[in-house]
Amino acid sequence: MIGGSDAATELAALTAWTDAAPPIRRDEYLARMARARALTGAKGADALVVGAGDSLRYFTGVPWGATERLVAMVLPVDGDPILICPRFELGSLEADLKIAADIRLWEEDEDPAVLLAAALPPRVAVDPALAFGFVDRIRNAAPDTAFSNGEAVIDGCRTIKSAAELALLQQAKHMTLEVHRRAARILTPGIRASEVRRFIDAAHRALGAAGSSFCIVHFGRATAFPHGLPEDDILSEGDMVLIDTGCRVEGYHSDITRSYVYGTPDAEQQRIWDLEKAAQQAAFDAARPGVTCAQVDNAARAVLEAGGLGPDYRLPGLPHRTGHGIGLSIHEAPYLVRGSDAVLAPGMCFSNEPMIVIPDRFGVRLEDHFHVTETGAAWFTPPAPAIDRPV
Repeated sequence: MIGGSDAATELAALTAWTDAAPPIRRDEYLARMARARALTGAKGADALVVGAGDSLRYFTGVPWGATERLVAMVLPVDGDPILICPRFELGSLEADLKIAADIRLWEEDEDPAVLLAAALPPRVAVDPALAFGFVDRIRNAAPDTAFSNGEAVIDGCRTIKSAAELALLQQAKHMTLEVHRRAARILTPGIRASEVRRFIDAAHRALGAAGSSFCIVHFGRATAFPHGLPEDDILSEGDMVLIDTGCRVEGYHSDITRSYVYGTPDAEQQRIWDLEKAAQQAAFDAARPGVTCAQVDNAARAVLEAGGLGPDYRLPGLPHRTGHGIGLSIHEAPYLVRGSDAVLAPGMCFSNEPMIVIPDRFGVRLEDHFHVTETGAAWFTPPAPAIDRPV
């Protein structure tokens, strides 16, 4: 249903999620490190260096983002992991850490790069997300150490999701789909996009998430810009509505978009919505083990070009890739994009969002997620059934 309710009524009906997926267990963290050690050794390195961020969380459970203070793990191919951390953060680190590690601490007036360099073997692979400033300081402190890009190690571990990861992703996506259902109900002429964003954040919190991890709400012409415009849109009858939002469960993301019309769609809005729906389905149908990411992107584009859009990235048409990997990072490798020869394998997870932009008029993006199975693909949540039924 679109419209007919209000924020207070919809929030009052929400309670904390009861079917909660269990957090990642210690034995899975250990298996992840074993996989990383094998991949690191296979590329000719003696250790992997991982900075604070999603990859450190993946291997250790520590959910810290990167800051100006160096926090990092050195994972030797042989030996215990070493964690470099500010001394005053020790208590917090121990509370979050899910593995046993050799913790080495630095004071505020000391150079952590020197402390980390002292832990390095002759050849190291480095997390590509570690800031260049840190890498440069570490390299200067360890002039005899050979550094290489650890992207293949990181992606070689994180791209294939375990059953436990799939369950956490499933919960996050179910929660956000319920938020979409209720957000559509509160729409009324004159409502501002900022009001809807506040409702969505409160609804995610009511379900047990720590609020929305992000939220895009646009009406009318602003929907023709993939990430919107800075205005606080006001809803009018006949406007296209685009809402793109998500939350995190134990760090794992949802990221779902719905597009629909408030009121009665005109013929062009209906035609473009139907093309978007067909392109999204074509991408899903193409996804199976052994297919490349480029082939999935091509499948969506073929539908749009047959409908008179594009070609390529031209507008009216699809101005960006068809989808992205998702997990602990909302956008992560691999990507469903032209030219990518990355091969789909069971356990990979992707967004599917071949947005159509009609310049200066409106845009339609339907975004759902699937995971690759042994024989094809499976949706995490059901796609939008119709332009007047977003959920």
